[in-house]
Amino acid sequence: MALYSENVMDHFRNPRNVGVIEDADGVGEVGNAACGDIMRIYLKITDNIVSDAKFETFGCGSAIASSSMATELIKGKPLEQALHLTNKAVTEALDGLPLNKLHCSVLAEEAIQAAVKDYYERQGSTGIECPE
Repeated sequence: MALYSENVMDHFRNPRNVGVIEDADGVGEVGNAACGDIMRIYLKITDNIVSDAKFETFGCGSAIASSSMATELIKGKPLEQALHLTNKAVTEALDGLPLNKLHCSVLAEEAIQAAVKDYYERQGSTGIECPE
């Protein structure tokens, strides 16, 4: 059995939504000191819908694949739905991650939550409470 699924390898080799949104409505950055991975997620919000999402990730292949998949999963979705994206959903969409790489999907979840929180703060609203 391969260590990584074909889906993980595809999102690592051909990541979707890489880059910066210069006029982003929300930006979230998180990192994991233990492994050195850093993720930054940029969101463009139109009528409470994630109209665009991009990422910059410094990290391993699983971190890049998780960032890529997470942005794919939230694009076109209502902001509240994006806020509640879970690391489990990211992992399942990637057809699994090795146990020692699950933290990468957690970083993707946290980066999106941070970007949504940033969006609400910029709007002068507390918005929706982030899941704990």
